[in-house]
Amino acid sequence: MQIQMLAPAAVLVLWSLVMLFWMALTRFPAMKKAGSDLANAGPGGRGQDLETVLPGSVNWKAHNYTHLMEQPTIFYPTVVILALAGAGATDVLLAWIYVALRIVHSIWQATVNRLPVRFVIFLISTFVLTVMAVRAVIITLQL
Repeated sequence: MQIQMLAPAAVLVLWSLVMLFWMALTRFPAMKKAGSDLANAGPGGRGQDLETVLPGSVNWKAHNYTHLMEQPTIFYPTVVILALAGAGATDVLLAWIYVALRIVHSIWQATVNRLPVRFVIFLISTFVLTVMAVRAVIITLQL
């Protein structure tokens, strides 16, 4: 089960890169349309500087990419801990559920971005991650 435990993490890494490319493919044309591009950017510019320049629907992809760099940083070590400690079928299932929810969250945020639905998806994925973390503690302490 250990190697199967790593597959969801690998998929989430790949999904994060998909979101990075989606962000770039929407941001660069929008920047050009807004009269802003990388060649004219001053020193120390940040993606956040584009918030007032680009339409919200373009920025949503960047917001989601940022989200994928936040909570999943807890998911990755949890997956490794479970894999090393002897993940079971339940652990693998929970990891896949978490990844599926994060992908749904990404698509929702990048396209529709209605907060109530997005928040529910986030809460459910957080609950799944919490269960995984508790299982990691239990398995490593052999409770």
